[in-house]
Amino acid sequence: MTSSYQSFTRVEPSSPSNPGFVAPSSIQNVLNDPVAQTSHSAAETMAFSPPTHGRARSVSIPGAQAPRLLQPFDREEINILLLENVSKGAVNMLREQGYQVDFQTGSWSEDELIEKIGDYHAIGIRSKTRLTKRVFAAAKKLLVVGCFCIGTNQVDLEAAGERGIAVFNSPFANSRSVAELVIGELVCLSRQLTDRSQEMRQGTWNKVSKNCFELRGKLLGIVGYGHIGSQLSVLAESMGMRVIYYDVLPLMPLGSARQADSLEELLNQSDFVSLHVPELPETRGMIGVKELSQMKKGSYLINNSRGSVVDLAALADALESKHVAGCAVDVYPREPAKNGEKSFTDELNPWASRLQRQANVILTPHIGGSTEEAQSMIGIEVGNAICRYLNFGSSIGAVNFPEVSLRPITESEVRVIRICYVHHNQPGAVLAVNEIIGSHNVDKQTTDSLKEIAYLLADISGVSENDIRDIYSRLSKTQSCILTRLLS
Repeated sequence: MTSSYQSFTRVEPSSPSNPGFVAPSSIQNVLNDPVAQTSHSAAETMAFSPPTHGRARSVSIPGAQAPRLLQPFDREEINILLLENVSKGAVNMLREQGYQVDFQTGSWSEDELIEKIGDYHAIGIRSKTRLTKRVFAAAKKLLVVGCFCIGTNQVDLEAAGERGIAVFNSPFANSRSVAELVIGELVCLSRQLTDRSQEMRQGTWNKVSKNCFELRGKLLGIVGYGHIGSQLSVLAESMGMRVIYYDVLPLMPLGSARQADSLEELLNQSDFVSLHVPELPETRGMIGVKELSQMKKGSYLINNSRGSVVDLAALADALESKHVAGCAVDVYPREPAKNGEKSFTDELNPWASRLQRQANVILTPHIGGSTEEAQSMIGIEVGNAICRYLNFGSSIGAVNFPEVSLRPITESEVRVIRICYVHHNQPGAVLAVNEIIGSHNVDKQTTDSLKEIAYLLADISGVSENDIRDIYSRLSKTQSCILTRLLS
């Protein structure tokens, strides 16, 4: 094999029974023209010549010996769009891989994305950019999305999966930062620190002890005992607090914490309630009028999870009636798209000024994971996931995609290609693939499925240029095909 290249064909989403067809002559024409891009009513086919210069080989796979970086795409290189000021460490990592990185500090609107995303093979976002079905329909080259944050609710995961686009996030990297923020908020609420600080800024000396308390001996109720909730549990106990937690799953407690039988039990007993749940249909409006009334009178509420979890108008009512003594809120149903004055107002959220007027209320602009350490770790984790998927086809850690990986092809292996085949999860799909590659030497092969989407990786050795073209053409025409990539 005299050259190496990566090519891919994406079949436009349609019903699994009629997923589309690419004419063999069309694929062959593109393969014969390394820089051509030919569009079809049912598919876009792209094939590329080898790059004109080498790529850095800085991605390592544990346990592998001298992995070969499989050459991606063409003379254009892979174009990656990074929005919302993601970690510079991630930017540098991706550039070191030889990718062309477009770094933007702000988020883009849906219309901006639709206009420009067609030029990119990968995109990295945080929480403000929304990747909708319309955006994915315009993303003709897109292969992978990196969410440099915990949540993925800003991404239409189903639409991404329909187009064979893998989505990665960083579910654990900022958990310590969020847990530490909660500890700080517990101290500030129990001592009314933000009110005293604001008074001093205005020239008022107000030395009081009424309704100011130590945390020692108080009961902290944690709703959601995952990575953040469990870390918070340990930190709170180290300060002398008692801990009770509620989770939909039975989980082993850390330290002296105990699990409540119901959310109502936790709300009735806790001096402080801290929420750490994902955004799901079951958690939207989880804390409303009823739940706030169940809270112990004079207790405090902290929400650093998702903006849809708490009915904030009802919370304002509970603060005004003094049933709830204070709160800390870091996430909101609607958040400004960018930093700036007079952006968090009643026009954005109709209850905003009511919360702003209340005593002992801490409002922060979604900064739970905004520390240098967390952003650095998130950048490394998500950046590595993008590199592994583009360079090796590994989907380990994807949230909308079957998790599949193969050990890397080493430098000593020649005339080897890797097939990355995303397809509808339907009978006969794998059989069709094996009928195509069965006459070749299949070194490694693995597959898995997640709901309607399946993903197959296979390494084939001893293949010629003609073999590669034939395999690519035939795989791209299979009835179940969503996306076919060849890496070599």
